[in-house]
Amino acid sequence: MTALVKPAPSEIIKARAENPKMRERDLAAQLGISEAEFVAAFVGEGVTCIEPRVNDVLNGLEAVGEVMALTRNESAVHEKIGIYDKVVTGNHNAMVLGEQIDLRIFPKIWAHGFAVEKRDGDGVRHSLQFFDETGEAVHKVHLRPASNLYAYQKLVAELVSADQSQSVRTVPLATANDDNAPEDTANIDDLRDRWSRLTDVHQFFGMLKALKLSRHEAIRMVGQDYAWPLDVDALTAMFNHAVQDQIPIMCFVGNRGCIQIHSGPIQNVKPMGPWINIFDETFHLHLRLDHIQELWAVRKPTKDGHVTSLEAYDADRKMIIQFFGKRHEGQDERGDWRFLAENLPRVPRSTAA
Repeated sequence: MTALVKPAPSEIIKARAENPKMRERDLAAQLGISEAEFVAAFVGEGVTCIEPRVNDVLNGLEAVGEVMALTRNESAVHEKIGIYDKVVTGNHNAMVLGEQIDLRIFPKIWAHGFAVEKRDGDGVRHSLQFFDETGEAVHKVHLRPASNLYAYQKLVAELVSADQSQSVRTVPLATANDDNAPEDTANIDDLRDRWSRLTDVHQFFGMLKALKLSRHEAIRMVGQDYAWPLDVDALTAMFNHAVQDQIPIMCFVGNRGCIQIHSGPIQNVKPMGPWINIFDETFHLHLRLDHIQELWAVRKPTKDGHVTSLEAYDADRKMIIQFFGKRHEGQDERGDWRFLAENLPRVPRSTAA
């Protein structure tokens, strides 16, 4: 099979039968296709094409009750169990602000949707799966034993697409819009001046856009009073201290179409090979430590005093995962989190990328 010839749906189904335990994402990569193309091959065999109408999806999910929300990128998988409540809809930005499920969504990135049924022993597992124009997963919703199956089926019926073909049209990643601005040469004095005048962490992206800088370039340039590189092993140390001292954290994992947030303490941290995992009652995290090329502590001013984040970047200088101490707007940063972040082992500036 050449790189230009993609397998037919029948070949994808055959490959699945021959590799029943392989993760779909990995098998799709092995076949040279996107995960969306892989899932589409099973339309009519447990898979239904649905319209990725984000606002309708969010409004319909509350009635489904308890589910698992899953958002991932290449290096981290973030899973939260809860209810889709406190929904804020919008064409450019949408949000879910529930106690457990907390999402920031960019609806225009959602290009393909599927309702998926899989036989699991004597039962059937149900999920909604959404992908961007490249075929990469942006968000998935997995039903649980307590979910309202009738409400789920009603929602699927409202979203079902007129096109039930076994293929989807995708575009190469290189031609898709990238949220990261191109790295450029900006005036460091201008960067530091704008950075110093931030009053809210949400102003950070606007600052980057105005300066035509990527996030990574900005933190590398700004100076150690605002950002400093950490030893990559410091992330494991942060997890262990957060568990030991019961420091509630905020953990952000995102992709082009969705950012998912956990807020609260963590309990059960388990390393497994290159992965470090959290297995808590309503929060699961799976993070590839070997994908982290740089780890930074970043300090941003706000009207409530500065806040400190930990940000992990991959070999392409894209952020994998971000952590803060849990706080609410109008509150000072937690002293225990700030002390922890500021005392993690640092990398000498001369050796930082």
